[in-house]
Amino acid sequence: MSELSNYDYDLPPELIAQEPSARRDDARLLIVHKSSGRIEHGFVTDLPGILNPDDVMVVNDTKVVPARLVGQRVSTGGKWQGLFLERDGDGLWKMLSKTRGTLHPGESIRLTDIDGRPDAELVLVAKLDDGAWAVRPVGDIGCEELLLKHGRVPLPPYIRSGEMVDADRERYQTVYAAAPGAVAAPTAGLHFSDSLLKETESRIQAIESVTLHVGIGTFRPVSAERFEEHQMHSEWCEITQACVERLEHCRQSGGRIFAVGTTSVRVLESASTTGALGSYCGETDLFIYPPYEFKSVDMMMTNFHLPKSTLLVLVSAFAGYELIREAYAKAVENNYRFYSYGDAMLLI
Repeated sequence: MSELSNYDYDLPPELIAQEPSARRDDARLLIVHKSSGRIEHGFVTDLPGILNPDDVMVVNDTKVVPARLVGQRVSTGGKWQGLFLERDGDGLWKMLSKTRGTLHPGESIRLTDIDGRPDAELVLVAKLDDGAWAVRPVGDIGCEELLLKHGRVPLPPYIRSGEMVDADRERYQTVYAAAPGAVAAPTAGLHFSDSLLKETESRIQAIESVTLHVGIGTFRPVSAERFEEHQMHSEWCEITQACVERLEHCRQSGGRIFAVGTTSVRVLESASTTGALGSYCGETDLFIYPPYEFKSVDMMMTNFHLPKSTLLVLVSAFAGYELIREAYAKAVENNYRFYSYGDAMLLI
């Protein structure tokens, strides 16, 4: 199944979650058994009782930065929106920009803070080959300070057309987020409350952290009909040697490696390209599609993904194309909530 058209499905718009559940761990959990094909209905709070004492859970500790900026073009007064992607060592930012008309190098953008007041300023330096802009902030304000003061939570467009409310600052972030750098949340991890995390940790061997800074590519569609022709977006990730050694001990003691989210899966599999799990720090553009032999992941928890997305392809490679199609059909039939703020699926 290497054609994109095979990974489409119909989803009633009302099943796209616009708000998170009342509590993080209130979400439903569709439990899919790979070997038997059995599909069960449960809740995220059931998770600790499903795991074994020798299992190790791996989470992505990336932290979402308030990367969405709004303002006006100084030259025309026109509205402008931007998304901060990264900065380099020379003080330049890489940003996506959206406005009416054509932007030009040298233009200034006056940002408005979260209360709508004009304040800081950016200068467009040059348009880059990938369509983004190199931008220079005016003045001595630091990157983190400027984003905290002016930035909005970069919600995906299918949630309220990307417009945040105050509650998103806390709910579009995992409770264990530690390493700033993502422009989208690792959404499977959003279901863990502090209490669920503590209960899970008490039932298994350990909880380990890796890092993958989720990039703008997570919102971009697959660009080719055949997967072999698609250029996967690149994201920075890290897994330490100490973590690798503990995961190896888990496997040797008969435990399973349980990855929370497709981002954790990509870190583990990117660090296993030689066949054995090793430490890794750098960019990954690993695109996982059938047929793919998973080397370092035994179980996966994930949200429900967009049609024709690389993430839907990844979970299909893990559990099997037909089984995932059946699971998604059952999720729609039983009114599961989809996408970032929706319910979850456990693949065993």
